[in-house]
Amino acid sequence: MKILLHTCCSNCAIYPLEVLKYKKFEVTLYWYNPNIHPYTEYRLRLDSLKKLQQLWKLEIIYNEDYREFYKFIRMISGKEKERCLICYKLRLEETARKAKELGFSHFTTTLLVSPYQNFDKIIEIGREISVRLGINFLEEDFRKGFKKGMNTGKALELYKQRYCGCIYSEAERYLKEISYE
Repeated sequence: MKILLHTCCSNCAIYPLEVLKYKKFEVTLYWYNPNIHPYTEYRLRLDSLKKLQQLWKLEIIYNEDYREFYKFIRMISGKEKERCLICYKLRLEETARKAKELGFSHFTTTLLVSPYQNFDKIIEIGREISVRLGINFLEEDFRKGFKKGMNTGKALELYKQRYCGCIYSEAERYLKEISYE
């Protein structure tokens, strides 16, 4: 079985890769992250994934069109409180479309490894996209391996980000109170 694994960053890919290979999936990673801002952060994460690719000889498809960032901003403008759900849907839908186009049997995401993401909403969105596009979404709770992945990433000297990636989450790192009103 072939699976396309949406990959938000190198560190979050580590444990899901281990699980999927154990389950006998032929894994290809997919980089599509128009939410990441600023561009310097985008490049740090992208370069870190390329480093992991070289170290582990991974198959990765890259969508590096940073102009997709404008699409993301337009989608969430005025809907900042729902930005995470919009972001999940955007990235999962693109991954499912790419998986179907290339003949993969399944798709999933490294977002399911992070204890900081809304696991239940990601699963709900993945299911909806699966039904609508006619491709299998693998629902896997990778969270138990989050720390293991982070420790492996540290040992490999991979870049580790300090926020999810969007301009809003970056602002929230510094501001005590935020109002999107």
